[in-house]
Amino acid sequence: MDLELRALRYFVAVAETLNFSKAAARLNISQPPLSLAIRQLEEKMGAQLFERNSRHVSLTPAGAVLYKEALFLLGHAGSLKNRLAHTTERGRLRIGFVGSMVYRGLPALLQRLGREGEQMDIELAESNSSDIVDKVAMGHVDVGFIHSNRLPTELLDKVIVTEPFLLCAHKNNPILQSKAPALADFSAQRFIFFSRHVSPVYYEILLSMCISAGFFPKAVDETRHWLSILSMVSQNMGVSLVPACMKHCGLPDLRFLEFAHTQRSITSVIWSRKKQDPIVSRAIETISAFYDAA
Repeated sequence: MDLELRALRYFVAVAETLNFSKAAARLNISQPPLSLAIRQLEEKMGAQLFERNSRHVSLTPAGAVLYKEALFLLGHAGSLKNRLAHTTERGRLRIGFVGSMVYRGLPALLQRLGREGEQMDIELAESNSSDIVDKVAMGHVDVGFIHSNRLPTELLDKVIVTEPFLLCAHKNNPILQSKAPALADFSAQRFIFFSRHVSPVYYEILLSMCISAGFFPKAVDETRHWLSILSMVSQNMGVSLVPACMKHCGLPDLRFLEFAHTQRSITSVIWSRKKQDPIVSRAIETISAFYDAA
């Protein structure tokens, strides 16, 4: 539906004053064009927005609904205008990241990016790896931090972190009473894995570690985020295999154990091959230098 912001502003003025004369004065226009604009808006919406007579004006149920939506639309339009003007002056870097990046140096990296790009605004969007890949490919995000994932040909990537997996269990898990428990000792327990749909590569890695230890997990629960996995383990709902950085998550009642395996958790930064943007190029250089020095 083609709605003019001007018509919405007129409508909000009447809705808030419940008086056409006062609304016209507030808008600095005469009353006849205001009344006409409201009638046209009602025709366009196909609903009566105000109950009005010579003494009284009130919102109809449809008008009450439109009032809330109009405030949102006008507020969003105003903030978008300011945002675009601000971005034009300063430049913008949109970063998509998996939640575990918080424990892989992301806060310090953002400080570095901020120091080296004083005329740049940084926007963050947390998501899962597959969604970030799609957003970078579509141009909705400039730079993405993802776990192991298959990439379309239009994206470039650089591995920035490799780390071992740890077994994560609740502190009261009886198997932890053994001196040196192995992964196979947990074979009868419920495992919580990263979703196969969200990250088939990670799912296969976790499953392969169990199979290499000599068992196939009897029950596998799937989630979309590492912190969700750790929260479930913290509530003694199962055990999991997680990247080593997650031992810094701070959730209570968790124990992290090393075990024999050769698989590594791989984290990469990705960006578009097609997008030639000096801000993105400088950011990739800074990110590479930051993690190369780590």
